[in-house]
Amino acid sequence: MFEKLHIFLGATVADAAARPLHWVYDEKKLKSFIKNKKNITFFKKNRSPFYSIKTGEVSGYNDVGQVMFKTLTQTKDQKNIVANFKKNIVKNFGLGSNYWKNLKLRKKYKKIKWETAMKGPWIHQNILETIKNIKLKKTITGGTKVNESDGYCAALPYSLFNNSEQKLKKIIRTVANGKISEQFALAKLKIINLADEGKKDPVNSFIRLNSKNNYFRNVIESIKKVKKLKNKPHNIVVKKFGKACSYSGTFNGSIHAIITSKSYKSAVIKTIKAGGCNCSRANFVGAYFAAKNGLKGIPKDWIKKTNPAKNILKYIA
Repeated sequence: MFEKLHIFLGATVADAAARPLHWVYDEKKLKSFIKNKKNITFFKKNRSPFYSIKTGEVSGYNDVGQVMFKTLTQTKDQKNIVANFKKNIVKNFGLGSNYWKNLKLRKKYKKIKWETAMKGPWIHQNILETIKNIKLKKTITGGTKVNESDGYCAALPYSLFNNSEQKLKKIIRTVANGKISEQFALAKLKIINLADEGKKDPVNSFIRLNSKNNYFRNVIESIKKVKKLKNKPHNIVVKKFGKACSYSGTFNGSIHAIITSKSYKSAVIKTIKAGGCNCSRANFVGAYFAAKNGLKGIPKDWIKKTNPAKNILKYIA
């Protein structure tokens, strides 16, 4: 059931490595934080200006994946996976959770001058909407206001268990109910799968296989734009396409890290240095290189520093 679980581990470790520098958009501040530092992963001191959690923990993006992974390990009947996932989303992110405790403050962040990082995890817009829609008993419960990576993060561990496109779309839309979120999430999963299959150039293979598929037209156009800037510095390219959490920017920045890196470690460090929503990009970049180079490519000391990794490793043979 979990023979490819190192791919999800790759995403988890990359997210945790980037997390203390999550959402640093001020370039001068980011440069000052990492200046003369031999190691910029797993910063002991939180530098995210929005929220603060312990080093080794993961962002709200990867935590959606942890909830799906927990659901998969505890659900015997496949028919109940979506229903149980919804229950676990509410339990992990809803009333009584650490995420929910900060909800009043979290909702004010656009209305006030944000000066100090909030203590505790940050609940994402898609998840807020998902919880509301679950309580309203809607058939499709995902958020519609933003196009971000929550759907991909939910679908990643599920894809290692069941790679049915129809099922993956259903999982994605459980937390991110939008065409753009679905398209880019599915494209990420297909590229990761091609890397796992041992394709020499998974990104080009994806383009070739889907060149006549109108569904992925926007995705392929985005990849081609990134490829034209392959020789440009990574931080410049990420800035051009957008450092924030939204598609297509987060996808484009990830693709640039993938096509300009050879190893898991170098790609993740590059992703962190580019700033902004590095965690959303790290979840794709980390999974891709774990798929391409295997478990051995993930630095062992990084795995040890990642708190959720302990539970994942129990299921890796």
